Amino acid sequence: MAQTEQIQLRVTKDWTMGEIIQKYPIAVEVMSKYGLHCFGCHVSAWETLEQGILGHGGSEQDINNMINEINGLITSEENGLKSTNSEIFLTDKAVNKIKELLNNREETGLKINVISGGCSGFSYEFSLVKSPKNGDTTIKEKGINIYINQESLNIIKSSKIDYIEALQGAGFKVSNPNATSTCGCGQSFS
Repeated sequence: MAQTEQIQLRVTKDWTMGEIIQKYPIAVEVMSKYGLHCFGCHVSAWETLEQGILGHGGSEQDINNMINEINGLITSEENGLKSTNSEIFLTDKAVNKIKELLNNREETGLKINVISGGCSGFSYEFSLVKSPKNGDTTIKEKGINIYINQESLNIIKSSKIDYIEALQGAGFKVSNPNATSTCGCGQSFS
């Protein structure tokens, strides 16, 4: 109980999901665990955390548990307990998916490119590769090799990458604090 009291409340049930994700992208991992998967949907951004959970059949106890987990995760991240780098952060779901994809293959890591295109100006390109190309930076995050060129790193730096499975599809979701806007499909940004 003492540990719960030490966690400073940052997020409450009255925050909208859009506010939470914008300020604390790390919360996506916990919110997904509790059945909230519609990130980027125009409706979910305006719903409060309480409305989202209750709308998905959750209880008041689920709301309280989720808020405690989110605030605990934020506290851990702020105290430097979650990540070993300051470049790109992977959620546990993303790490597990990448490890699954790399299992029994000759590729050694995830290559990330930010490319021109998409309806908002830029989009993300992910691929599995054997080794970095000349000029690529290698970032080790939770046991995963991430290969990225400097230009892409400048655009995506400090981003959180999650793996989302939803009715509308599955894939890597990037919460990029450097993006000024994203398109409706969530696949491109500016």
